[in-house]
Amino acid sequence: MSAPTDYLAELEAWKMKRLAGLKAPGGWLNIIGRFWLEAGTVTFGTAADNDLVLSAGPAHAGSITQDEAGSVTFTPVNGAPQPIKLDKHHPPRFTVENLLCEVTTLNGQNALRIRDTASTAPAELTAIDYFPGDAKWRVEAEWVPLETPKGMTVDTSKSIPTDVEATHKAVFTIDGQQFELFATHGSATSPQFVIRDLTSRDSTYPASRFVFGENVTETSIMLDFNKAINPPCAFTEHAVCPLPPAENVLPIRIEAGEKRLFSAH
Repeated sequence: MSAPTDYLAELEAWKMKRLAGLKAPGGWLNIIGRFWLEAGTVTFGTAADNDLVLSAGPAHAGSITQDEAGSVTFTPVNGAPQPIKLDKHHPPRFTVENLLCEVTTLNGQNALRIRDTASTAPAELTAIDYFPGDAKWRVEAEWVPLETPKGMTVDTSKSIPTDVEATHKAVFTIDGQQFELFATHGSATSPQFVIRDLTSRDSTYPASRFVFGENVTETSIMLDFNKAINPPCAFTEHAVCPLPPAENVLPIRIEAGEKRLFSAH
């Protein structure tokens, strides 16, 4: 099935926005480190006398303190302590010269993730390879609420199991076969599906891809597999990405969306 010209144009615009997001200062290409935090104070910077020695940035960027209760404070060099308001869904950020620092939270544990906004790495990724756009893979699915939320324990790219909860499933048909996918992340207006299909054997990122639901109503949701994307861990070793639950491993080839990266990333 061929896709309408206007849809293909919209898809190309989406691809450009996707690439720009990856290459942005807050994207996934310029991360230089991710460090678990424990109770106590650690200093960070490029100088060898820091507790966390970085590959870029000032010699001494400051210190991070985590107390026994898990609260975090950043203290810049020659500056006053700055409490960090933790939010696992929207990790707080602060800057030190060319460093964009972020405190992430996973399973109640905090980590300091650092980006180098002067990094040349974003310029090295000029494009992402995609399957040809095909309207066949833009599927309107039933959006079915579960009678009771479904608790799941999903593994991650760093072998750190996490507990998630699905409240809905998408039910759809491709080539006469019916499938179901559970949304385990994301938001009510943009549910996130972590999937794997048979293309992972040869064409797509082996661990998983992400698909975000669109046009969500009480009874329907659009799944556009042409917008299936590689997870952050395909671009950096400093990301922790969820793996698909068993229910989201599809026994077919989804020849749509982003292909596997074969560059330095």
